[in-house]
Amino acid sequence: MPALFRCRIFWLSVCYPKNIKIKIYRTVIFPVVLCGCETWSLKLREERRLSVFENRVMRRIFGPKRDEVTGEWRKVHSEELNDLYTSPNIVRVIKSRKMRLAVHVSRMG
Repeated sequence: MPALFRCRIFWLSVCYPKNIKIKIYRTVIFPVVLCGCETWSLKLREERRLSVFENRVMRRIFGPKRDEVTGEWRKVHSEELNDLYTSPNIVRVIKSRKMRLAVHVSRMG
């Protein structure tokens, strides 16, 4: 995770469109984070940490938002991130992969 945030210049840059940043996240970072997730025993604490990680990445990609009332810049709220980033969240992906593995194992044995 720290290596991701060392690339701060890329994530905060306005030179790269948001869709490119999301593609890089989905094709490079997401698979690395999920490596071996089918065998994890996912507890609520880990689910929260993964959600926080994903929200931090999405906040870096989408950047701050100007408040319509005050005109000040603020962080994008989690609900707004869910609307902006329509792909399934990381915890859902892990749970679906675990279910897929369980189905596969039950068919084999």
